[in-house]
Amino acid sequence: MNQTSNLSGSNLPMAKPTTISLFFSDTGGGHRSAVEAIQAAVEQLCKERGTKKPVKVVIDNVAENSHPINRKFVQFYNYLLRHNQAMMKYYYAFIEAVKPNDSEIAWRFTKPYLESKLRSIDPDLTVSVHPMCNQYLARCLKETGLNKQSKLVTVVTDPNGDFWSGWASLDSDLTVAPNDLSKKRLMDLGVRENRIKVIGMPIHPDFRNPPTSSKEEFRHNLGLTRDLPTICINAGWAGGGNMMEVYKALHSVTRPVQVIFLCGHNQELYATMKREARRSPIPTAVLPFHDRLADVMAASDLMVTKAGGLTTFEAIARRLPMAIDTITDPMPQELGTAQILVAEGLGQRVNKPSDIVTIAENMVLREEFAAQPLPQNHQLDRVDAVFEIAETLLQMAGVEFLPVGAAGAAMESGESVASRPSSI
Repeated sequence: MNQTSNLSGSNLPMAKPTTISLFFSDTGGGHRSAVEAIQAAVEQLCKERGTKKPVKVVIDNVAENSHPINRKFVQFYNYLLRHNQAMMKYYYAFIEAVKPNDSEIAWRFTKPYLESKLRSIDPDLTVSVHPMCNQYLARCLKETGLNKQSKLVTVVTDPNGDFWSGWASLDSDLTVAPNDLSKKRLMDLGVRENRIKVIGMPIHPDFRNPPTSSKEEFRHNLGLTRDLPTICINAGWAGGGNMMEVYKALHSVTRPVQVIFLCGHNQELYATMKREARRSPIPTAVLPFHDRLADVMAASDLMVTKAGGLTTFEAIARRLPMAIDTITDPMPQELGTAQILVAEGLGQRVNKPSDIVTIAENMVLREEFAAQPLPQNHQLDRVDAVFEIAETLLQMAGVEFLPVGAAGAAMESGESVASRPSSI
């Protein structure tokens, strides 16, 4: 996937835009979510404040686009997410041992695509939002000479101290870390402290903004009761984990509840869950991948999920309590996240399917949970961090904002300040 958005804060249609390139891979859905969050925040800042010259954002899922072998690694990762999460720890250990992102052979078959892509984008700033992209991007920028005009920034999306060593790119000009734990891990891996900036997780503004419909209306449109406590069971982008077993265990809950079951990109799970829901005594709406997760969360009172960094921090931003699936040992890069969430009172462990019964019996409505302040430890309260991330990237790209008040005047006079994304 290649996507661009063109943002203009001034009346200079012929000016060469400042180009920010965001690179990621669809290993799960978190990296794409982070990229889309950054893109949305950049767009919003440019629209609200205006820029002296146009700004263009280009995004690319570079790993799977670069070579069929890399694509196979991505597909295998997602296969394990869907069908055998217990094997993920061995995949993690294999990648950590082999380090394909440092492999000379892998570089040779990745280089042609990456070099062509970077030359065509001609970026003013290059941003990596994936641990398998950093080293290749740094090397390509250097070998093409583009590092003279484009700095490299890494945005880490694993908010703990046990993540992939590939996140540590010694050649990145800046690494944006989610919290103190990730900063320590980066420094332990050799990244200099003066090249690390702790900001927070890049969560899409939608998770802080009001939903597009009320929770009552959203539930009603799914065929559910407007005012019944609602549990969202989220099988993730890939549609895996132990969610079917957790759903069946809910049959033992005595209080009235209803369920929104998200199957992600797993058609087999979707078909199976549709059949299961028809037999279940629990009112259930079964959905495939849903691109308005912020609205789903706003209509829910509890979310059952694995400990993925982006999804769990999106739930924090939505003030939605969590039940964390730990029936299968969490992946190494997610175990620390689960521990943080439980320790800070934002989630409860589901070590066996029947654990969900007690959690559901005692759950409070989301509004009551949302009235409590967020913990400040490990940047958990920085649910707006994406705007500081976006502003940091714009500054590093050399973007100059209009004087205060100028952007509003331009909008009132009818000048176009931003255009929406378009696919190419």
